[in-house]
Amino acid sequence: MPADGNDSVFCPSNNQTTFMTQPTALQSRNNLGPTLIIGALFFIFGFVTWANSTLIPYLKIACELTTSEAVLVTTAFYISYAVMAFPSSWVLSKTGFKKGMMLGLLVMAAGALLFIPAANTRTYSMFLFALFVIGTGLALLQTASNPYITILGPIESAAKRISIMGVCNKTAGALAPLILGAIVLSNSSDLEANLKTMDAAQKAAELDALASKVILPYVIIAVVLVLLAIFIHFSSLPEVKADGEDESSSSSVVNRKSIFDYPYLLLGFVTLFLYVGVEVMAGDIIQVYGNSIGISLDVAKHFTTYTMIGMLVGYITGIIAIPKYFSQNTAMKVSAILGVIFSLGAIFTTGYTSVLFIALLGLANALVWPAIWPLAIEGLGKFTKVGSALLIVGIAGGAVLPRVWASLGEKIGLQQAFWIMVPCYLFIFYFGTAGHKVGKTKK
Repeated sequence: MPADGNDSVFCPSNNQTTFMTQPTALQSRNNLGPTLIIGALFFIFGFVTWANSTLIPYLKIACELTTSEAVLVTTAFYISYAVMAFPSSWVLSKTGFKKGMMLGLLVMAAGALLFIPAANTRTYSMFLFALFVIGTGLALLQTASNPYITILGPIESAAKRISIMGVCNKTAGALAPLILGAIVLSNSSDLEANLKTMDAAQKAAELDALASKVILPYVIIAVVLVLLAIFIHFSSLPEVKADGEDESSSSSVVNRKSIFDYPYLLLGFVTLFLYVGVEVMAGDIIQVYGNSIGISLDVAKHFTTYTMIGMLVGYITGIIAIPKYFSQNTAMKVSAILGVIFSLGAIFTTGYTSVLFIALLGLANALVWPAIWPLAIEGLGKFTKVGSALLIVGIAGGAVLPRVWASLGEKIGLQQAFWIMVPCYLFIFYFGTAGHKVGKTKK
C-alpha cells in the first residue's frame, strides 16, 4: 500500500531527517522505526476498510436494502478519497506530517462514533455519512503514507516495502470480517428467515436489536484510533524527500509545467482507479455474491477472509522475490493475466467454485498496488506531492466499479456482471507492459 505526498513529508526542518532513494546501511537501519509505525497504520487501514465487507450484508438486512443500495457502503467510503485527496495534501502541508496523521486518526475516530446515532435510529444515510467521515480521515493518512513508504529507500525495491505494508493491511483485512461478522452477523440466516414471518412491530424490534450490535465494535475502533493518535504524537518519524523534488531543472521536470505533462502518471492514475475497483469487488462484494447464489450468510460472511489470505500470499511473494527474481512491472503483468483468468473462472463456473475464483483474485491483485506507485511517481521530482495526491484520487475506483457491478447485476445477473473486471485487468497489463514508459525520461 502507499505513503504520502505533502510538503511536510518532503521538506525537512532542522530536527528532521532526509532519506533519499539510495540509502546507506545506516539509513536502512534508521528506516526500521518509521517502517514499523507506518506498518501499524496500515494494519488500522486494513481493519477499518475491510470491515465494509461485513457491513454490506449487515446493513442490507438491518436497513432493508436492495443489493444496489447496500453497495453504496463502498461508494460512500471510497468517494471520500476523490473529494479529499488534494485537500489532504494541502492540510498536510500546513499541519506537518505527525500532526496531519494525528488529525486523520481523530477524524476516523469521529466517524466511528457516528455509528452510535446511526444504529440507534437505524438510518442508512447516517451510516453512509459515518463511512464518508472515516474515509476522509483515511484519505488524509493515505495521502501521507503511500509516497512516504515508496521513497523511504531505493525505488527498485519500493514494491517490496509496499508489500510489507500490504501484509499488515491484509492481515487486518482477514481478521476484520471474522471479528465483526461474529458479532453482527451471528445467526443471520435464521434471522432472515424469521423476519419473513413477523408482523411489522416484531420486525422493527428485531431490526433495531440487530442495528445496535454494531455500536460496541465501532466504539472500540474509535478508542483504538484515539490511542494511536496519542502514540503518533510521542513518536519520532523522519521526514523524507524524493530524488529531485527540490530541483526545477532536473531531467525529469525540464520543460514540464504540471502533472499533465507526465503521461505515465496519468495512465498510472487510470490503472489505480481500475485496480482499486476490482480489488474492492473481490473483497467487499464476495459475501453478497455468495449469498445471492444460495450460500448461507453464516458461511458467506467468511469469504472476504479468503480473499485477504490470497492477497497475503501475493504480498509475501513480493517481499521475497522483488526485485531479486523479477521486477515490479513483471509482477504487475503476471498479476493482470491471473486477474483475467480468475475473472473468467468466476463467470463460467457455479456455486462455491465461482466464489473460489473471486477469492483467488486476492492473489492476482496483491502485487498490483505495490507496483503502480513506484512506476507512476518515479521521476516526478518537484511534482511528487501533487502526483501522489492524484493517485490517491484514483482510490475512488472502489466507489464506482462496485456500484456499476451491482446496478448491472440487477439487470443481467450478478455473476455475468463480473465481465466488467476483464477490461480492467487488460488495462493493468497494458500499464505494466508499456504504459509506465510513456513520456518517461530515459536514464
